[in-house]
Amino acid sequence: MRWRIAACAGLCLALAACAGHRTRGDAGASRAPPRENARLPNDTSRPQSERYAQHADDGPAAPPIDVSKIPEPVPKAEPRSRYGNKETYSVLGRTYRVLPDSRGYVERGIASWYGNKFHGYMTSSFEPYDMYAFSAAHKTLPLPSYARVTNLDNGKSVVVRINDRGPFHEDRIIDLSYAAAVKIGVWPKGTGRVEVRALDPARPDELPPSRVAKAPPPTDRDAPVPARVPAAAAPASSPQPSAHSREPRIYLQLAAFGERANAERALEQARRAGLDQAGIESVADAGRTVHRLRIGPLADTETADALTARIERLGFGVPRLAIER
Repeated sequence: MRWRIAACAGLCLALAACAGHRTRGDAGASRAPPRENARLPNDTSRPQSERYAQHADDGPAAPPIDVSKIPEPVPKAEPRSRYGNKETYSVLGRTYRVLPDSRGYVERGIASWYGNKFHGYMTSSFEPYDMYAFSAAHKTLPLPSYARVTNLDNGKSVVVRINDRGPFHEDRIIDLSYAAAVKIGVWPKGTGRVEVRALDPARPDELPPSRVAKAPPPTDRDAPVPARVPAAAAPASSPQPSAHSREPRIYLQLAAFGERANAERALEQARRAGLDQAGIESVADAGRTVHRLRIGPLADTETADALTARIERLGFGVPRLAIER
């Protein structure tokens, strides 16, 4: 299980510790077991490697909880949290801008989950993290807000209350609580392809149109080019699955261009560098044609992670991950 950051960088106010004895969930539990009165240390100034009593993350030692007994949160209007809602914040050299509101937010990507390591510690909104509740961490949605998260592989969904920041892994769009991950089948695999739709408390059943998950505008610049793609990746120009197929597909987009000639030059550069499975896809967007240089569909999230990490190590920047059905 990969590391994560439980609170926004740059928040330097002292945290009041919360009750945090880690208890193990029993099969059939519907909420976190009672906690002892022990206090967690005020540890926000400590290095990430020393902040938590547990080094690696995991779930309860007992069998998975019975999530059917856990009620889903009901979206309701809440004031923005005093903490975790700075207009911008930076983590690991990247700056994130918090959305002014969650209306219309829809995005597809990779979900991960976090559990026992963080159970009882403060979230970015200064609420204790409860891995037995349906909650989640998100990089840019206001705290708190509500969203329906749907597993694109099996159709299962859950409503979560977003009260934390993360995940700060480049290819992840949301970190689910342990209970939410069990509910939609992301646990115990660790990751899953999901759709995140923000919910309006006034109309919680209304599905908003997509506002956030669009590709960035074409830049008409030569794309940075990584080294050879693993054999598991298929060329972007290969035949696409049938329109009747519902299997989600993963792509890594290296760049987007408004001019086909620029995309062709970038493709030649990519192939000279050994990226012989890259391809160009031309699509209509807002009345214009965009030419996307990308790789895929990839076999799974592990392949996308390995390729993304390789590209970053070689200094070519971070490709954009996209999931399509």
